[in-house]
Amino acid sequence: MSRSLRRGAIAALVLAAIVPLSACAAGNTPDTLEIKPDNAATSLGDYLRLNNIVVVTLPRAAAEGAGAGPANVTANISNSGTTPETLKSITVGDNMTATFTDAKGAQLSEIVIPAGGAVLLGGPDQPSAHVASVKVSVGGFAPTGFVFGRAGQVGTEAAVLPAVGQYAAFGPKAEAGPSASPSSSASPSAAASASPSPSATITGTPSGSPSGSAPATGAAVPSGSASGSPLAGH
Repeated sequence: MSRSLRRGAIAALVLAAIVPLSACAAGNTPDTLEIKPDNAATSLGDYLRLNNIVVVTLPRAAAEGAGAGPANVTANISNSGTTPETLKSITVGDNMTATFTDAKGAQLSEIVIPAGGAVLLGGPDQPSAHVASVKVSVGGFAPTGFVFGRAGQVGTEAAVLPAVGQYAAFGPKAEAGPSASPSSSASPSAAASASPSPSATITGTPSGSPSGSAPATGAAVPSGSASGSPLAGH
């Protein structure tokens, strides 16, 4: 074998060894396979990083397109520093501020990112960030800002996606309250439609009351009824 062929064979073996190592470094677990590189990511300093920043809307928002409605913000915030960091606030769109809740739904004033740890907003047993109403366009991007206690603030353009597929568990809860209000409003109208019948009996009551107590009503009685009265028989 010539020297050039030996060199080519060695290069091929080295390349074959490098490719599997690269694939292993990327990982093949479900979590790493679901990482989408096109989602927004940003960092603050050399210890705080935000990955997979997404504004998640209700599932029906995909069909409705652009419009105002509730939304949740999800992001994987990691803190490689030696001291905890606090997330003070999140704003979406036209400075709409999110409210924080813990895994049980209790309201939080801030979210703590532990030292050497991470927080997945909206994940299982993790805190959530909810915006009551914000005008966004599904499939587009929304300006999203984060304010931290020590690191300061940072902003990015987050993708706006509906709560379907892998984001089904990250979306806001559908509000069932308005659906019950029409039925309750219908019951007063039904009661109102039934109210004239009692009033009709009330107006009929004076005519059935003793005629002697109200001579004026007796004058209004038709003449035929007067001839047929018990007094005419006497």
